[in-house]
Amino acid sequence: MSPSLLAILPLLLTLTLALFLRRTLVALGVGIVSGALLIAQFDPLQTGLYLLDIGVKQFYAQGAWQAWHLNVLFAMLLLGSMTQLLARGGAVGQFGDWLYSRIRTERQARLGVVFLGWLVFIDGIFSCLAVGHVCQPLSQRYGIRHEQLAYLVDSNASPLCALLPFSSWGPYVMALIAGISFLPVSPLEAFIEVALFNFYAIVTLGLSVLVAWYGVGFHSFVAATAVESSNTVEVKGNPWLLAIPMLTLLSASVGLTLWSGAQQVSSWDVSLWLAKADIGASMRDACLLATLVTLAMLGLSGRRLTALVGDLSHGVRMIAFAIAILLCTWMIGAVIQDLGVAKLLAAWAKAYLSPHLLVAGMFLLCAIMAFATGSSWGTFAIMIPIGAEIAHNLDPHLLLPVLSAVMAGSVFGDHCSPISDTSVLSATSSGCAPHDHVVTQLPFALIAACAALVGFQLVNLAVATPLVWLAVVSCSLGLFVLMARFYSPLPRFVAQT
Repeated sequence: MSPSLLAILPLLLTLTLALFLRRTLVALGVGIVSGALLIAQFDPLQTGLYLLDIGVKQFYAQGAWQAWHLNVLFAMLLLGSMTQLLARGGAVGQFGDWLYSRIRTERQARLGVVFLGWLVFIDGIFSCLAVGHVCQPLSQRYGIRHEQLAYLVDSNASPLCALLPFSSWGPYVMALIAGISFLPVSPLEAFIEVALFNFYAIVTLGLSVLVAWYGVGFHSFVAATAVESSNTVEVKGNPWLLAIPMLTLLSASVGLTLWSGAQQVSSWDVSLWLAKADIGASMRDACLLATLVTLAMLGLSGRRLTALVGDLSHGVRMIAFAIAILLCTWMIGAVIQDLGVAKLLAAWAKAYLSPHLLVAGMFLLCAIMAFATGSSWGTFAIMIPIGAEIAHNLDPHLLLPVLSAVMAGSVFGDHCSPISDTSVLSATSSGCAPHDHVVTQLPFALIAACAALVGFQLVNLAVATPLVWLAVVSCSLGLFVLMARFYSPLPRFVAQT
């Protein structure tokens, strides 16, 4: 076996374990250790020293602390803590009570689910849990099927997080992007550019609004609570316990990012501010400010100090798994670089792959991988560095479109996977079986995926951006109209009154 083929074995082992074991962390760990053994020529002592060296370098290298890595990890810890503070401290429930008392029709109820999903943008899993539980009373009162509620919850969780740099996904993805040495722009600019061409996520959000407005694809039922709604007493709630921390996070993220960039340049060019911004420090400070605001508001609302400390610790435990994946991602990136795997794969791709099918092909490949593993984050970790290296060698102009395809395909596969955490949590929090949720959501996901596939192929062929979006919108709307005309996944059910 030639050295080049031997060097690729750790990556193949990682991919195989991720697909069959469906445990991304285990797969990454095995890949790191096997790669280290190859680099150290199977010397146990040298392997241990190498692993220690690359682990330390994620935090301290070349006589300096790795500020980007430290800021990203701190921001993720704060976001995890903040989500648990809001969920366990009653802020989500209070907002649900306030929303419940202001909705009068079934359409308003469906749109209310979408609106709440947009407001709770901080994290995909948190959004699935919070929105599903809060909106179950709405579904009962206005005859919204649990499957439709689960679809609206799921479609406004991960797809939205994939587009926003100030969600919990932002620091994670930007940390992966920052590891690309030939990136032509800053990680923040790259994230924004990638998000603008994430056709699947954008179309999915649009379809959810159409479904909420027209009620297509799910027959409603007549609930007993709907008949008696005129005699019910409106429940009061406080929306600000949730709204103020979320608005603080949003405004502070944008404001601190622009401010950090403005300190580095003398012009009033916002694009230059973004290019020079310290996004890691800005996200860290914004998350810290929002978490402090959350603590203060919950404390003033009567939450005990011991309970707040418990919420914080629970948030740290909840986010620890994601942080472990991120650390393993950084380490396996170092191993792959030392083995020369990325350059080898890029050389093979340049020899055997057609550049004209690269972007659409990457979308399909990542969709299959995320579907099989049930993890979009795990697919990001493995495929962003590889996709970037392949695109850089085949056609550097396709680098950002390929990253968009990786993001979109990963979200699509995760969206359809019955073993995805967001799919399961969306279903259970909405009161339906995960299998029913996946089956009834699949037609809408396929509409968005077909439109995204068309868009990525047109981008690959260098079609003008307005024409690309025209094709994406036309395809998605056309398929939506056909589905509304001919597809009815659930029979009408009338509840006993």
